[in-house]
Amino acid sequence: MYADIIVDITHEKLDKVFQYRIPSHLEGMLKVGMEVVVPFGMGNKEIKGYVTGFSERAEYAPEKMKEVLKIAEESVAIESKLVALAAWMKESYGGTMIQALKTVLPIKKKEKAKEKQKVRLLLPEAEGKEKLELYLHKNQKARARLLAALLDQPEQDYDFLIHKLNLTRSVVRALEEQKVLALESEQVYRNPVIYQQKEQKEIIYTEEQQARLEQGKVAQAKFNDLMDYYKAYLLYGVTGSGKTEVYMEMIDKVLSEGRQAIVLIPEIALTYQTVMRFYTRFGGRVSILNSRMSQGERYDQMERVKKGEVDIMIGPRSALFTPFERLGLIVIDEEHEPTYKSEQVPRFHARETAIERARMEGASVVLGSATPSLEAFYACECGRYQMLRLRNRTGKQALPEVYVADMREELKHGNRSILSDRLKLLMQDRLEKKEQIMLFLNRRGYAGFVSCRACGYVVKCPHCDVSLSVHRGGKMVCHYCGYETQTVKNCPVCGSPYIGGFRAGTQQIEDLVKREFPQARVLRMDMDTTKNKGGHEKILAKFADEEADIMIGTQMIVKGHDFPNVTLVGVLAADMSLYIHDYHSAERTFQLLTQAAGRAGRGSEPGEVVIQTYTPEHYSIEAAKEQDYRMFYEQEIRYRDLLNYPPVWNLLVILISSREEEIATKAAEQIEKKIAQMQLKTVAVIGPTEPAVAKINDIYRKILYLKCGNYDTLVEIKDSLEQYLEKEPFGNGIGIQFDFNPVHGF
Repeated sequence: MYADIIVDITHEKLDKVFQYRIPSHLEGMLKVGMEVVVPFGMGNKEIKGYVTGFSERAEYAPEKMKEVLKIAEESVAIESKLVALAAWMKESYGGTMIQALKTVLPIKKKEKAKEKQKVRLLLPEAEGKEKLELYLHKNQKARARLLAALLDQPEQDYDFLIHKLNLTRSVVRALEEQKVLALESEQVYRNPVIYQQKEQKEIIYTEEQQARLEQGKVAQAKFNDLMDYYKAYLLYGVTGSGKTEVYMEMIDKVLSEGRQAIVLIPEIALTYQTVMRFYTRFGGRVSILNSRMSQGERYDQMERVKKGEVDIMIGPRSALFTPFERLGLIVIDEEHEPTYKSEQVPRFHARETAIERARMEGASVVLGSATPSLEAFYACECGRYQMLRLRNRTGKQALPEVYVADMREELKHGNRSILSDRLKLLMQDRLEKKEQIMLFLNRRGYAGFVSCRACGYVVKCPHCDVSLSVHRGGKMVCHYCGYETQTVKNCPVCGSPYIGGFRAGTQQIEDLVKREFPQARVLRMDMDTTKNKGGHEKILAKFADEEADIMIGTQMIVKGHDFPNVTLVGVLAADMSLYIHDYHSAERTFQLLTQAAGRAGRGSEPGEVVIQTYTPEHYSIEAAKEQDYRMFYEQEIRYRDLLNYPPVWNLLVILISSREEEIATKAAEQIEKKIAQMQLKTVAVIGPTEPAVAKINDIYRKILYLKCGNYDTLVEIKDSLEQYLEKEPFGNGIGIQFDFNPVHGF
């Protein structure tokens, strides 16, 4: 018997399967996905690898074939389905098989189990009291304190006792030697969630929610009869329509059939509120994964999964690879968020990867959003996904009233503050009424474009519908076609000197708000205030408990949070994300504004929203004001179709990097030449050119864009280029990455 093994070396030349003989003592022990140690190369260096399959026939002379040495001591086995998923990711997104395997591995290595120590009194009460008298007589005060505490409570936590009574470890050991007490250990799981038990309220579903649930149950009912059945749904509901309740009911149905569920959320900031709602409903069968957790905490949760103690896993992108054996449902909440796309190789998208995993395991996928990605909505229009629609808020509350403040007019009237007059008046009103306020600063595209504060003009490329970006040396550059021009000092339209990059941060806004409203209790939530573990939870809990009147933050505060007392939302610099060098810019702007508006008026009181902008006439801002997704979608999809952008067409980005600019340029030109030789008439090639940031950490970057209506054609090009690069390497220090339909700019 022979094992197919891929070695743990991230290198294209070694990205292939090697065959090893299985020794008799390992017969029947090896499994697909298991980590093993094998001899490799001329010197038989011992390295690790992963078992990807087995075969009974040798590919070459058996006597020359090397043996598997052993199973890696710290190996954590993964299911063969996850290995198959890794193979699909490698094929679909590029990179090496080992990179794909490391992405799906639930944990890198075995962690030391956490133990909890407790102290137990061994003596009967009467004998214990005699011993206490003896310690007091001998003036052994520390021993006396310890024994007195144990007589009061015979079994106690070791660490608690040590700190409470101010004892040394030697005191405990002395009493242990005298057979007064026993020191015992038990394994405990590191719990990443501080769960506060709250009384569970009976959930009463609206007629609309019930109807969508019935649609979902039709598919769920088929699980028992057809295990390879799967379906992808888009749960599209306005903000506050109760999507989470629908998820939970679907999960409840899946659990009742003995299956498991994964819930993906886009941000760590959303974890706290979401997890509490799931814990209240499902109790300890819920667990979480996120990057803020320690390696030990992550390891413990995977151990709980393997032991069958967890049925629901909640977390960002990485939670998708939870090794559930009976997966029935994958929920992707706020599916439009760009964080679902990996920026590491392989550059997979959680939405597509979830659908592939569901297909492999006969599960369903539910995508939820109030502002669906164009990709998901387009897939519904094409019949690939089924749409489930929620048109109303759960409590029949009206959507908030939205006002657009034209900051050009504010400037004309002498208001140079970042707060419009209307927003200041409404803030004062809410503070008097003891209602809460959220101020959202749209910082995406920070100082990335040049705009005029007098007329709202944005300096754009004459050849592309994107803004020019400021570069060093007094230049403005288009990152799509390479057009360059000198930085302007006066507005080309109105001649105003008030032209430049917008600069304002949450800290400056916090200072301004405190000056304007000294009576207000202000919280700030951004990267600085949440960098410590538990930072998100503390701020959100404080605001939820109404210990603050105003919360100021970046995009992390506008997604998925439910604060019933928030009746006013102010969006500062709404158009900042509109002019970044990315074809998603209008979509991002609409989504952010609509999501921000959705935080207002979720309780009994009506909500109001003020959107501050220099371009109120833009279709994304007009659609956000009306909270009309269809209005935005129809306009945006026409542009995407016209310009051959996703989701109508597909885009493959090839990123070439090197420490030598000349080498990067040469490699990019050779790759472009190779693509030209393929003579693909349906593929449009743009470049080579420079990405948005041409140099990072002294590494030069070049880029090629390939557009095609057929995704499979782009995959074939990727495969051909990978084979070409194997045969014709450009030498050490060259990095080549592939990215399909990117959601992040380069």
